[in-house]
This record gives sequence, C-alpha cells and structure tokens, in this order.
Amino acid sequence: MYCNFRKIVLVLIFINTATVYAQQLPNLIQYAKPIIGTAKMGHTFPGATVPFGAVQLSPDTDTIPYEFNGKYNPAVYQYCAGYQYSDKTIAGFSHTHFSGTGHSDLGDFLIMPTTGALQLNPGTADHPENGFRSTFSHDNEIAEPGYYKVKLDEPNVTAELTATTRTGFHQYTFPQTDQAHIILDMMSGIYNYDDKDVWTFVRVENDTLVTGYRQTNGWGRTRTVYFAMAFSKPFINYGCKDFSKRQPYRGFWGKFNQSKNFPDLAGKQLRLYFDFKTAENEKIKIKFALSPVSTANALENMSTEIPHWDFERTKNEAQQAWNKELNKISITAGSEEDMINFYTSMYHAALMPTVYMDVNGEYKGLDQNVHHADGFTNYTSFSLWDTYRAFHPLQNIIHPTRNADMVRSMLAHFDQSVLHMLPIWSHYANDNWCMSGYHSASVIAEAFIKGTMPVAEAEKALQACVTTARQRSYEGIGLYIDKGYIPQDKNGVSVSTTLEYAYDDWAIAQLAQHLGKKDIYDEFIKRSQNWKNVFDPSIGFMRPRLSDGTFKKEFDVLKTDGQGFIEGNAWNFSLFVPHDPAAMIEAMGGKKKFTAHLDSLFTMQLPDEFFAETEDITRDGIIGNYVHGNEPAHHVAYLYNWTDAPWKTQERVRMILKNQYHSGAAGLGGNDDCGQMSAWYIFSALGFYPVAPASDQYWLGSPAVKTATVQLENGKTFSVEAIDQSDKNVYVKKVLLNGQPLNRRYITHEEIMNGGKLVFYMSARPNTK
Repeated sequence: MYCNFRKIVLVLIFINTATVYAQQLPNLIQYAKPIIGTAKMGHTFPGATVPFGAVQLSPDTDTIPYEFNGKYNPAVYQYCAGYQYSDKTIAGFSHTHFSGTGHSDLGDFLIMPTTGALQLNPGTADHPENGFRSTFSHDNEIAEPGYYKVKLDEPNVTAELTATTRTGFHQYTFPQTDQAHIILDMMSGIYNYDDKDVWTFVRVENDTLVTGYRQTNGWGRTRTVYFAMAFSKPFINYGCKDFSKRQPYRGFWGKFNQSKNFPDLAGKQLRLYFDFKTAENEKIKIKFALSPVSTANALENMSTEIPHWDFERTKNEAQQAWNKELNKISITAGSEEDMINFYTSMYHAALMPTVYMDVNGEYKGLDQNVHHADGFTNYTSFSLWDTYRAFHPLQNIIHPTRNADMVRSMLAHFDQSVLHMLPIWSHYANDNWCMSGYHSASVIAEAFIKGTMPVAEAEKALQACVTTARQRSYEGIGLYIDKGYIPQDKNGVSVSTTLEYAYDDWAIAQLAQHLGKKDIYDEFIKRSQNWKNVFDPSIGFMRPRLSDGTFKKEFDVLKTDGQGFIEGNAWNFSLFVPHDPAAMIEAMGGKKKFTAHLDSLFTMQLPDEFFAETEDITRDGIIGNYVHGNEPAHHVAYLYNWTDAPWKTQERVRMILKNQYHSGAAGLGGNDDCGQMSAWYIFSALGFYPVAPASDQYWLGSPAVKTATVQLENGKTFSVEAIDQSDKNVYVKKVLLNGQPLNRRYITHEEIMNGGKLVFYMSARPNTK
C-alpha cells in the first residue's frame, strides 16, 4: 500500500513538473502558421500533426488524378500536399501527407462526415452537391500547430483534428439528424490513378472498431499501411461499395451480400459508410491509428498514445510538444511578420522525416520484412536532394540525437537493400529513386565529422557510403568513375549529376580523412575534382560533354530543359561547387570577374520561356536569374564571402529573406521541400549558413533577428545578437565571438556547440575594407 501510494505521488509530481515546465515556456505557437505555403508553390498542408509525427491528419481539397487519358495530368502538381488554399471545397480528411514536395504519394484513409441522403461519390469542385464533398470558407477555418478546425457547410458539421505521433484524433460536431454518416474512403489518394490501389482490406470488428490495410503502387511501389479506427459511439448500420471497374477474381464470396453490414471486406476500390443518429451539437469522435506492420500494432499504438476520449487533452499535449519544439530557438525580431516567418520555418522544419516504427519498435524494412529498431527511432521520408543542404545541418545543432537516429535509419536502409545502396529518396519501406546524387553520404559524413554520431559506428557508415558511390549500375556512376564525368548522350541530366557526385565524393573523402583511411580519402578527393571535367572555360559555365569528350554544341545557358541539368539552368548550377568555391572562382576568371558574374545572376531578367517546361520553378521563386524556389543555388548568395565583396552576401541574403518568405498562404516562393526552404530561412535569419554541409564551417551573412538563443542538447546555449539591426542596416561592421573579434568569415560547429555568443554590429553602409 505504501509503495503504491509513493508511486502515485511520484507520478503526480512528475506530471505537475512537466506541466509547469510547459507553462513556463513562452507561447511561440501564436507565430507558427501552418496555412503559410498552402497556396501556389509551397505545397505544405494545414492539418494536424506533432513534430516528426507519422500521422499528418489534414484536409484534401480535391481528388485530381495523376493521369488523364493515359498521360500525365499537370494539374495534379498543385496537390502534392492534398490542399490548395484557392479551392472552395473539401473532399475529406486523410492521414498521411508530405510537406512541400514536388512529386507525391500518400493521402491514405480519407474520412468525411456527411448528413442527409448517403452519397458515396466525392462529386466535383464545381458541383459538390453531387457528392460527399463540402464547401467551406477560410473565415471558418483555423490552422494551428497540432490542431485544425473547419466548418463544413453542406452537412453543417464542424470538423476538428489533432494528433499524436501515430494516431489521428477526429472530432465532428453534428446537427440533430437521423441521417449522419462517416465515410471511410479507401480508394482516395494523392497522385492517384485507377490502379494505384493494389489491394485494400477492411474488417469491422464490432460496432465501434474497424481495422484494415491499404497497399499501393505509386511513388513507393510496395507501400502498405495498416490502420485501426475506433468510434466514440456505436454506429447503427454500415456498408460498402466496390468501385472497381474490372472485377477481380472473387472465388465464392458471392454467397454473401457484402454491400451492407458485412464485416469482412476486400477489394481494390472500396468506400465504406457508417450510419448514426445524432442530437444537436453531438460530437462523434474517431481515433485512427497507423502502423507499418499490422493492425494489431495499430491498435497498440492507439491504446498507448490515446487511452481516452478527451480531445482537448490530446490537442493540448500536441500543442505543448510543438511549443517545446519551437522554443529550441528563441528570438526577438523587428516585426511580427519576422516572428511569424521564423517560427513558421521552425514548424515546417519539424514535419519531416517522420517516425516509421510502432510503439513496440517494429517497422517494415526495405526487404518487406518486419524489423525492430534497437536503440534508435526509425524514420522515413528522406528527401535528401533537398535536405542535406541545410535541414540536416540544422538538426545537428538543435536535435543531434534525432539526427543521429535519422542517420541510423539510413544505415538500416542500406543493410536491407539488395542493391547495397543508401537511400536516395526513401519513404515507407521503399526507395523511389527521385532526383540525383547520393546525398545520404553527405548527411552521414557530416554527422560523424560534427560529433553527432559516435566514432564506434563510423567504420560501417563509411563502407556504406563507399559501396553506394561505387555502384556502377546506378545513374551513370560507372561512366563517372571511368571518364570523370557523365556523358550527356548517356544521361539527360549529366552535368548536374556529375556536380552532385563530385560534392558527395568530397563528403566521403572528409569522413575517410576523419577516420584516417588514406586510401579511401585519396580515391574520393580525386573524384571530387570531377566538376572540372564539365566546366567549359571558353564560356565560363558548366556544360554537357559527350562520350567522345567534346562539349555539346547546341547549348543555352538560360534554358532549364534539355541542357544537362535537373531543375535548373547553367547560370545556377555552374555555381555548384560548394566544397571548393575558391577553385571554382579561379576557374571562372578570378574574384573580380566572379563578383560581376554573381551580380548579374541577381540583377538580370530571366524570361518566362526559359523555365516554362519545368513545373518546379515559377516566377514567384526567381530573383533576376537566381532561383531560390528550388534548391541547387541555396548556397550561392554566400559565395561573395570568397571574393573581396563579402558585404554583397549580407545584402543579397537580407533581400532574399524579404522577397521569398511572407506571412500569407502564398508566403513561400517554391516548394518547402521537406523543410529545406525553411531551414535556409532559419540559418540565414540567424546570420550564418552551411555552404558545404560536410565541413564544420558556417559562413557568415546578415542576421535578420535582433537576438536569438539556441538551446543546445548538451545544456549549453548559443546566442546571437545583432546590434542596430534594421531593414536598412543590413551590412556588418564587425563581428565578435565570445567578446573577441572574429577575423574570418565563418564560425565552426564546435564554436556553436561549446556555447557562447556571436555579436554582429550592423550598419546601413557596407564595410568595404
């Protein structure tokens, strides 16, 4: 009795202490606006999730198919996150979404509350009355970290959403009606097409519990997600309609009427409904848990994470988790818009990658077998072409333990790969092979070089990097090794891929040097110089070379399509030598000529015709010919630091911050790309940026904050102060680090992690000395 009483007291003390701690933190949620980026090119979602959560419970505003008449449907690009701010209807609320991507998948298990006559077709945006979708108004919509609310006009239902790591929590407030329905759409999805569902299975366990799974063949070709769905109130009837156009083999299941109150359902295109009678303002709640492994694990996830029906409690816990996340960096700024842009960036930089394991540690691996994550949290959805640049460097500062787990997840992926490769762009036990390079090598090398990962795990990690980089059959690596470049007649994005391999090879060389592996260092440092093999000194740009060694004759340095570059042109990609800017500048004619070249990039006008064929680049993301709305040039403004005009970095960075980030729904100039655009903002607002992520150096810019304090995991703090900072005072007179003059243009990772203070003295005039 005494022991039990003592345990209760200790638990109460712990809970009270946690609550007090949460209450003591400044309320930064007020500045994080999930609606930013939901219009035009941002491709973010406004719904409910927790930091790096496996569930992203969010509204989908249309059901645009991936293909139309057998061809790619360009309109689908708007719906990479399922939601477009300009839309007037909501088709339902699904449980999985990418944030900010330029291609897509997911949108699993769409739920929609309706009233009146049952309709199992979603209808159209022009005629929502012909289906179960509903009109809505942004005046009746609230989007906050961890919470989403909207009034659905036609059913007169208020929808509220919140989430834990693996479980979505719905709350629907109904009018008085004998015809209330909850629709579970198993066939809806993002980047959907008729045959995307390989198979779906639904089992009605009782009048409050439903389980099942969905297997799809999309961006991830063998993706299977299991679920458990619990209702707060028993349904009185249920049913299903199979929309399959071609009836698969059914055996002898025709003995049953499977359309109504039948508990064992399977097919490719199923929609289910559950009927209720509701009183005025009655709330029907749904807990919807996901698992990569089984319905039993989904149930365990649900019972562990939300063992109650208290929606407000779960919402408050989700928002406390977000407030804790946002408080990793506390700032003061010159305007509320600056506060909003900073903390919305912090929010967007904590959405992906996502947890990919159950509460018991199990997850499905790349080999489609069940694995157990021993001693680490397994993550998925690595958009590495984007995130190696600034997102992972940010995590190495504010979340080194989490980033170490992400690295371990990549190494587990390698162990399970029959191709013996690290992830390129992986999600849900699949590699979708999107984009170019093998940038997991950069993330891994950086983690060891910066001390995020223990040396004991480094040997295995280095071998994984080397094995991946020697995989001759993958995207021209064999040719790259043999010739020192990838020929354009063998690969349509030969130049950019050569440049990206060269950087990744440099990252591998740094890890090898860190471990004293001279033979590997020598091999990969030599490979890192391959950028020189695609540089044409006669024009001063990177240029495609053919198999015979000659440069491609028909070449346009402004055009993005067919010129040897992925999602960019020669003006932007020719500057991609982040590991050796000094040599690149020398090759381009020296500091003075390079400075003028860089000036032209930002001031010239790029006509629309030169990026018309590239859906990932629009006018909104372009300044002059500098493309900030896509990633390859994110380091470019910092290259003035290698010239005699570092003050131009300060000027350009502050201009980009103001031009490309705003507080409205269309506040992002391009895809947020799983937090990379946001991580660029965070670093640049603090006054420094990782030009070559696998180095330990962060190059100085011009801070947009007045003060900032980074809470480090080791208990120390690193502070930034910008004295006399304003929209006009964008130039740096001098910099002090821990009270001493900083007579170089960068700070090191060790200097940040040791704690201390970086002070910028700002001016309206450039320091040209």
